[in-house]
Amino acid sequence: MFYYVYILQCNDLSYYTGCTQNLDERLAAHNKGLVKSTKEKLPVNIITYTAFTNKSKAFRFEKYLKSGSGRAFAQKRLR
Repeated sequence: MFYYVYILQCNDLSYYTGCTQNLDERLAAHNKGLVKSTKEKLPVNIITYTAFTNKSKAFRFEKYLKSGSGRAFAQKRLR
């Protein structure tokens, strides 16, 4: 079983970071407007994702990407 940490780019050019076990299902939920954080920013496109076999490592990485240094890390590597 995998846990995915993903980064989306929203229609307003902002980014959203999340974690899920089913990436396809979660992306569909975002684009159907079922996710509160992105429903006003549709459509969203997946920019990147990382797969983990360890749930706690995945959630730690998501938390890091949402921190100041994690956002800087992501921006530097996504350009």
